[in-house]
Amino acid sequence: MKIPSNITTLIAGIVLTLVSLWVGKNHGLLPVAASEEAALVDGLFNTMMTISTGLFFIVEGVLVYSIFRFRRRPGDNTDGPPTHGNVPLEILWTAIPAVIILIIGVYSFEVYNSMGGLDPMAAHGHSMQQARKMPGSAIAATLDENTQQAAPTPTEQIADGVGASPDKSANPNLEVNVTGLQFAWIFAYPDSGVTSGELHVPTGREVKLNISANDVIHAFWVPEFRLKQDAIPGRTTELRFTPKTVGTYPVICAELCGSYHGGMKTQVIVQTPEEFDAWVQSQQEVASAENLDRALAINPQAMSTGEFLAPYAGEMGITSDTLEQLHASHHHQF
Repeated sequence: MKIPSNITTLIAGIVLTLVSLWVGKNHGLLPVAASEEAALVDGLFNTMMTISTGLFFIVEGVLVYSIFRFRRRPGDNTDGPPTHGNVPLEILWTAIPAVIILIIGVYSFEVYNSMGGLDPMAAHGHSMQQARKMPGSAIAATLDENTQQAAPTPTEQIADGVGASPDKSANPNLEVNVTGLQFAWIFAYPDSGVTSGELHVPTGREVKLNISANDVIHAFWVPEFRLKQDAIPGRTTELRFTPKTVGTYPVICAELCGSYHGGMKTQVIVQTPEEFDAWVQSQQEVASAENLDRALAINPQAMSTGEFLAPYAGEMGITSDTLEQLHASHHHQF
């Protein structure tokens, strides 16, 4: 029995749609979603993955079909029929990509707006402060008192990018001042006076980061949160999110910022509210016991190359045995 071509095309379309949807939902290409905002980005990515999978199978399917259906037969040395264009077909293959791009563009706009990236009040409600000139070399920058403890005043704060969504409350549950400097991140908690080289945040509480830089442009990026924000000298950018999954995740500088840019890493530790409160209390007790009211940032400029790279030797697989072998090899050659 010969199946009509319309039925065959319909079945192929249904199978293609189901396969595309399955791949779009089960690709496993993204890390764990550790914030409530991550679901918005994942939804957009999965939609683009579904569309891309469908287009891939359509294009490759047509190519494979054409290879076998229109292959040259033995003894056939004639030319194929001349083709001088097909206006309806050209309109179709121009309209389909245009519609797909339009849909993805509108979806992307809605996701970015839902995350506060297009908040007009944040963009126009504050005056832009002229970037401050940072004195001296940009190799290292130390913290000053204002950077660590004082939250930016309204006139200094500019919500550039993600954050300050109209749906967010004016007062977040937790506010942290984040300072990027070559080549470290410093996190200061104004409410408790704690300063740390790691970011600790509780689950279920809205967190607001006031991000700035002391030397050059950096970018605060946590892939598991699906959030990234620039750290700009002389300006304060804002990033809001609500952690939802307990765990330890990397904080990465996503902007090339100098020779040791690759080593500018730390971690964000998402804890339960009880664990977070206990951590804050322990930090306050340690600071009080040692008469410390602030953490000191490491100044790479005052360190030798060996001292700076020592903490990363383990990550690079360098051990004492490796160094002894290199030393022995060096003497053997000379």
